Amino acid sequence: MSQLDPELVAQARRVQPGEVPFDFSEMFFSRTDARGVIEAGNSVFCRVSGYEWDQMKGAPHKIVRHPDTPRGLFHLMWARLKAGETIGAYVKNRAQDGRHYWVFAVATPVDGGYASARIKPSSPIFEEVQALYADLVEKEAAGLTPEQSADLLQALLAEKGYASYDIFQGVALAAEAQYRARKLDRTPDLAHKRFAAMSTAIFDVARETAEMTEAFKAIRTVPMNMRILASRLENAGGPISAISVNYGSMLDEMATWVRTFMDGSDCAFARIRDAIVRGHFLTCVADVQVEMVAQLGRESGDRVEQDIAAFDPVQGPRHRGAVGRRGRSGTPVAQRAGHEALCHGAQLHADDVQDRKRHAGRLGRFPRRYRRPARRLSGRDRKPPVADRGTERRNPGQHRHAARIRLKRGGTRAESSRRVAAGREPR
Repeated sequence: MSQLDPELVAQARRVQPGEVPFDFSEMFFSRTDARGVIEAGNSVFCRVSGYEWDQMKGAPHKIVRHPDTPRGLFHLMWARLKAGETIGAYVKNRAQDGRHYWVFAVATPVDGGYASARIKPSSPIFEEVQALYADLVEKEAAGLTPEQSADLLQALLAEKGYASYDIFQGVALAAEAQYRARKLDRTPDLAHKRFAAMSTAIFDVARETAEMTEAFKAIRTVPMNMRILASRLENAGGPISAISVNYGSMLDEMATWVRTFMDGSDCAFARIRDAIVRGHFLTCVADVQVEMVAQLGRESGDRVEQDIAAFDPVQGPRHRGAVGRRGRSGTPVAQRAGHEALCHGAQLHADDVQDRKRHAGRLGRFPRRYRRPARRLSGRDRKPPVADRGTERRNPGQHRHAARIRLKRGGTRAESSRRVAAGREPR
């Protein structure tokens, strides 16, 4: 009897009864057309779902939908995808044998359809979402429509402190990326650390501002009490009365400033918070997509060629979505699904390179990897020295005067230069 893998044994003990086990390092990939019909998928998707690729290709993606996932979530996802937006969500899927598995899906619109990369969730937010989904499914069974369920989902998230679904998906994906990195013993890069610090700071501002607002409410009675005291002192209470008026005016002014800064979806605080959370979300999306491409490249078999073609605009061959078969249309892969799926990562990388170039230029130490290699010129292509060219540009009359002197003395410019070098002619 062969010995079982201890890692698989430990993982099987951690999962719930009826749950399909898979590792944190494994990622799912699938691509659909605009109707949601599966056109591409990786081996992890096939193995965990329990479907053969021949069964999966051409089937609607809802073939793996689990009834415990509220229909309102899919209504929200489709609405955002059709609007051209990237969305992240917790999804409970069902395997062919009836078991289930949870993923955090990052779905992105691409040319001709949608692409989705999915990771295994493990953060505390995941536990809260399971209870929230159970409540929504129960209400849907009582007659709640998908549109109403989507609205209720966002309302329940607002009660938990997430001002919008954009805030929720940004915070959730950042938390999942952080906990996944711990599970895989990885160190977050500098971008994630900076976004995490900014996110912590902006939510601390929200908490402290809320405490300040409560303090303003508590001390609002102080000016009134001072005026009552001043009235009892009669003539001697004049200064106290004046102080109470000034105190009340200052209190109202500070409370108004806090409300202007915090209240409303278009206030300064909301704009700063949304920009930070959105930036962190896109950074995590780019990391997930880039890691997905790398994982597809490590897979072996005939279908990996089709996977990479659907997701990677550089390495993939021309294809029509069939396994192990090249298409006849001749459409470049760069114009197909993978190009848009990696647009966020490519843009972030390009911005990072430009920032490094500008930073290195300001310091006067241009990194060697960004220097353009010098082109070797032949003798006839080589330009005259900079000093000579600068002299001719600054004083073109001097150049014409030298030419007239050469014509009088005879010979070309090269012969004149040789005479100067020999000392037979003044410079």
